[in-house]
Amino acid sequence: METPGRIAATPDALDFTVENVETALHQLYYDPNIENKNLAQKWLMQAQVSPQAWQFCWALLSPEKVPEIQYFGASALHTKISRYWSDIPTDQYESLKSQLFSQIACFSSGSKMVLTRLCVALASLALNTMPEAWPGAVAEMVRVFQEDGGGVDGRARCLALLELLTVLPEEFQTSRLPQYRKGQVRGALGREWGSVCPLLQQLLRRTDSPGAVKARVLRCLSSWVLLDVPLSESEGLVHDCFSALPDPELFDTAVEAIVNAISQPDSQRYVNTLLKLVPQVLALQEQLREAVQNGDMETCHGICRIAVTLGENHSRTLLEQVDHWQSFLALVNMIMFCTGIPGHYPVNETTSSLTLTFWYTLQDEIMSFESDKQAVYLQVYRPVYFQLVDVLLHKAQFPSDQEYASWSSDEKEQFRIYRVDISDTLMYVYEMLGSELLSNLYDKLGRLLTNAEQPTSWQHTEALLYGFQSIAETIDVNYSDVIPGLIGLIPRININNVQLADTVMFTIGALAEWLADHPVMLSSVLPLVLQALGNPDLSVSSVSTLKKICRECKYDLPQYATNIVAVSQEVLIKQIHKTSQCMWLMQALGFLLSALPVEDILRNLHSLITPYIQQLEKLADETPNPSNKLAIIHILGLLSNLFTTLDISKQDDESADGSAPPVKTAPPPPGPNPVVVVLQQVFALIQTVLSKWLNDSQVVEAVCAIFEKSVKTLLHDFAPMVSQLSEMLGQMYSTIPQASALDLTRQMVHIFASETDHFPPIKALFELVTSVTLSIFQQGPRDHPDIVDSFMQLQAQALKRKPDLFLSESLDVKAVFHCGNHLSLNLTILSVFLVVQEDGKLLVQAVLEGIGGGASRSLMDQFADVLFCLNKHCFSLLAVWLKEALQPPGFPSSRITAEQKDNFSHQILRERVNKRRVKDIVKEFTLLCRGLHGTEYAAEY
Repeated sequence: METPGRIAATPDALDFTVENVETALHQLYYDPNIENKNLAQKWLMQAQVSPQAWQFCWALLSPEKVPEIQYFGASALHTKISRYWSDIPTDQYESLKSQLFSQIACFSSGSKMVLTRLCVALASLALNTMPEAWPGAVAEMVRVFQEDGGGVDGRARCLALLELLTVLPEEFQTSRLPQYRKGQVRGALGREWGSVCPLLQQLLRRTDSPGAVKARVLRCLSSWVLLDVPLSESEGLVHDCFSALPDPELFDTAVEAIVNAISQPDSQRYVNTLLKLVPQVLALQEQLREAVQNGDMETCHGICRIAVTLGENHSRTLLEQVDHWQSFLALVNMIMFCTGIPGHYPVNETTSSLTLTFWYTLQDEIMSFESDKQAVYLQVYRPVYFQLVDVLLHKAQFPSDQEYASWSSDEKEQFRIYRVDISDTLMYVYEMLGSELLSNLYDKLGRLLTNAEQPTSWQHTEALLYGFQSIAETIDVNYSDVIPGLIGLIPRININNVQLADTVMFTIGALAEWLADHPVMLSSVLPLVLQALGNPDLSVSSVSTLKKICRECKYDLPQYATNIVAVSQEVLIKQIHKTSQCMWLMQALGFLLSALPVEDILRNLHSLITPYIQQLEKLADETPNPSNKLAIIHILGLLSNLFTTLDISKQDDESADGSAPPVKTAPPPPGPNPVVVVLQQVFALIQTVLSKWLNDSQVVEAVCAIFEKSVKTLLHDFAPMVSQLSEMLGQMYSTIPQASALDLTRQMVHIFASETDHFPPIKALFELVTSVTLSIFQQGPRDHPDIVDSFMQLQAQALKRKPDLFLSESLDVKAVFHCGNHLSLNLTILSVFLVVQEDGKLLVQAVLEGIGGGASRSLMDQFADVLFCLNKHCFSLLAVWLKEALQPPGFPSSRITAEQKDNFSHQILRERVNKRRVKDIVKEFTLLCRGLHGTEYAAEY
């Protein structure tokens, strides 16, 4: 066979003939060169939407062509009809329809993929012509395919008709019809259901209907019910779907059809139909049990989906039918069976996870009833939910060690997520069952741990503890009378397994707040936590638990401090934990040391930090390389995390909404802060490290983090360091500007700029970084997006905290403004200050120039903010500036008249409250200035 030529990327190659299309398709499917494939695909996409497509698409459907070519012809037809319908003259609708009917008949015995595309094309034509130009479209489709079709056997015609009826609602869901047409066509399709329903019923009920026909009928029903066909009108068909469930070939499609039908939002209106469905679902229990016995996961999954869909979508409706309470309770128990289905998720079963949201829904509906009604339902359903807790904890149990070892990492991860879902469900169920649930769990755990005669599996113990942990993590259990007993039971647990040990740790961590109120119990659990710290397999659970205890109970820990520090130092030196856990451990030690006397803090800090300082000194002498860089960042990170939480001042907890920072309620002890003492001791070393690593943004960031976190924690106690840190920051930033240095400067400005003693070094630093940054921006700010963002945040902070910083003669305020104007950042706050600088007219002119077309339209909201702010704070000045700025003809655009400028000015000055309205006025005015008002382009704006 001769190899066809290639499609070139030249204009004369846009000759969309049948031959060229075939050449391009050959190139797309068979050319090994990916560039040639891409060229061919691009060319074919142009061909598909070209006027010539009407000619070549029919030729490509010729019977002698291969299916790939026929498929492209059918796709081109669909594209033209669905996207270029307005190009088709009305007098050609009928001939187009006839040709499509004819082609569908031809392909009903041919390629399935081509048949489907032709059906989609006819469906698109029907949607564009119903109901006016093609009334009764579906009835005609049914009639045409039921007539004797020249030489095409009845089964093939029937399957083609079902394919057409299936894709019609699907094409409607994805069609590009205008909204008003969508409503009309949806109504027309709803009326056509009367032609579809009897046909589907007839085919489904006929004993001689082939399996393939029945499967297509079920798919067709699934498609139509998504159009919100009333459940009462599809009731008979849904009943037939239940009859199809025993047939393995029809099972999946029957499940899909039932689920789609009963989950339609409108279906809850048909109470009688729903009540008839309940016994049909309950009748599936025998099939479900057989599937469980045979290990048939697909059948279990499908039946469970049906039961859950009915329960989840209609629990309120069915709860309210009090005469039928027993049948609904039976449905609930059937779903309970699905929740507790035998086997371990996700290896032996995948069904139980489908049911969890049902329990949320049912609980929400019960708790939403008025108290009298609610009490009646609770009497029935509280026992059910206690049973649910038992079932969930059984499902949460780990398999045997041997079986778990055989699971893949993906299966273990799915099981972990499944347990988290169970944990969330237990936490939710606590709202209904309350403290009785904790008592129930405690009694079970007590019996398990104190029954010497009956050996218990670690899995059972772990699951009960997991239940406690799930609730205690998010619910306040401080008032529960079973927690002392639980804490007393924990040391009795024979911890011989990593998963059990992990859960013991997390449970202790979840009870940290309770331990703070009952510090006498710390001695029972703290040894367990410290012992676990030495086990790398328990890294996350043990370190996070110690951190919680040190945070919540720090004032009760001084007697244990020596031991905690010693164990922590040991595990840090042995490098048992990964980096993130080392950081958490340092935070834990910061909390712990905060509650000790200053001399004890300094002693502990000395022993804790000295090895790292020595290591850092050694690293600082070495030539920079990737491995010592990681070591330096690690040590700096340890110090940062320690200083993040080491705070010797007493604090109130955060405000109720978490919005306010902690409030220091007692003065710190006299003398320098221990953190400051340490920082002063290592300051020279840090400068040495910086001198070698100034080019490396990650090392600079790690250095800045130490000081930034210390400033945030210590606030004004950091004062002794301000002068030397300001000097170091200035030198750093002058040499190699980096965003982290600006962020640290912003923190310093925030806390110390208003203090007379510290104003001079802060002012000098602020002026220096501003000057250096402005010189960078002159070269091109787009190369430094991180510096841009940090710099503008610094400027905003300075304006808010200490506007005097801008009164310096050595600071070019206009340059700062122009920088802000250019970058569209923080213009609003800068603009108010510039009024004081008597530079407001310049600002207004610059804003108007931008609105007039001198700036991107994406910045219009920023400009509107500036005008709104000026109008709010200096109305009379803005009125003068607007008048003067808009005076020159042709400014800000030659396209607008003096009257339009006046109108704009009046509208702006009138709006002093509604910022959204000012934005709309600015958008309207910029469109006028750009000559875009009233265009399609403007409609998208």
